[in-house]
Amino acid sequence: MTMEEELETLDELMSQEDEPEEEKPKAKPAKAPRERERGGGDEGAPDLSEASDERAWYVIHCYSGYENKVKYNLEQRIESMGMQNQIFQAIVPTEEEIEVREGKRRTVERRVFPGYILVQMIMNDDSWYVVRNTPGVTGFVGMGNKPTPLRPEEVTGILKRMEAEAPKVKVTFKPGQKVRIVDGPFNDFMGTVDEIDMDKAKVRVMVSFFGRETPIEMDFLQVEKM
Repeated sequence: MTMEEELETLDELMSQEDEPEEEKPKAKPAKAPRERERGGGDEGAPDLSEASDERAWYVIHCYSGYENKVKYNLEQRIESMGMQNQIFQAIVPTEEEIEVREGKRRTVERRVFPGYILVQMIMNDDSWYVVRNTPGVTGFVGMGNKPTPLRPEEVTGILKRMEAEAPKVKVTFKPGQKVRIVDGPFNDFMGTVDEIDMDKAKVRVMVSFFGRETPIEMDFLQVEKM
C-alpha cells in the first residue's frame, strides 16, 4: 500500500467519527474505574462486554491545536486511575518539514492529522470510559457508536512516516502561481510554476529571458511563493 492510499484509507476512517445513539446499551457495563464510581456518567458508552482482550490502535478526535494538551491529560488520567495495563500509549502523529520563508530555510514540526490522536489500548468498558471522558476528547473514530481499530499496515505507515530521517519539503506553491527563485544562478528571477514533481522534489518554472519563456527545473527549496 502506498503512503497516498494509506492516508486516503485513514481519512475515510476518520470521516466515520462516532455519533451517540438514542438507545443506551442493554448489556450491563463492566466494573467501572474509580472516577466512575465517584458518580461520573457513562451516557453513550458502547457495549464492549465482548471486546477482544488484545491491544490495538484506535483514533480519537479532539479540537485541532490542542492535541498535545489532550495527550497530556490522557496520560495523567491513565496514571491516576491505574489503567497502565489497559491503555499503553498515546501519540500525536507529526513529521518534520523544511519550509522557505523570506529566503530562509527552517525545519518545522507539522501534525500529520490535525485534531486526531492515536491510542494503543485494550478496548473494554473501563478503558473506553477513561479515554472518552478525558478533557478535550470529543469522540472515538469508528462506525456508529463502535470504535474501529486501525489496521496494522495503517499503523506501520504512520509510524514510518514519523520516523523518516529526512524532513519533507513543504510545497507552498502550485502550477500557475508566481514564484521567486531564491538560490542558484537564477537567484532573484521571477517566474511561473509550470509543473511540480513530488517524487523528485523538483519544480519546473517558466522564466522570461529577453521576452521568451524558458523552462528551468529547480529544487523545491530554490523557489518561494510570491
